[in-house]
Amino acid sequence: MDKDLTELQGLIGAHFDKRKKEEEELLDLTDRIEKRRSDRANQQKIRAEREKERQNKMAEEKARREEEEAKKKADDGARKKLILSNFTFTGYKTQNGGTKKQTEREKKRNILRDRRKELNIDHLKEDKLKDKANELWERLRQLETEKYELQYKHTKQKYEVTVLRNRVTDHQKISKGRTKRGLRK
Repeated sequence: MDKDLTELQGLIGAHFDKRKKEEEELLDLTDRIEKRRSDRANQQKIRAEREKERQNKMAEEKARREEEEAKKKADDGARKKLILSNFTFTGYKTQNGGTKKQTEREKKRNILRDRRKELNIDHLKEDKLKDKANELWERLRQLETEKYELQYKHTKQKYEVTVLRNRVTDHQKISKGRTKRGLRK
């Protein structure tokens, strides 16, 4: 019985030792889980802050672009008004008040000067350069579209002029034929 009692006490002691180790491991595990949760929460906060900063930056950039476009449109409108106010029916006003007739070459030169703008890209960073390249590409695409539309319009007008000339010629032939017949009677 003593032997069974000592064996039982040994088993109970071993059981409590094992249980104590398991409890320590469980506490360790819960601490690690809690630490991991807090780390994840911190990472999510950081990500959310970064996303918010990125969204704010994009909104600021969009607002800046819209402001630049509005300013550009206002400048273009003012420039057009100035140009139109300087034009008269026969030419454009000179600085001394008289009028001088513009030659076609001068008109073309002035139009090209207004259209062409200096490309100042020395101070731009990579993302701004990409934006500028996209802007230039969009402008090129727009000009090509306008060119195509004007060529199409020109071809269509040329065709209409040819058709109308043929009608006039046919009408004149018919009219002449009637007048000659009317004179013979």
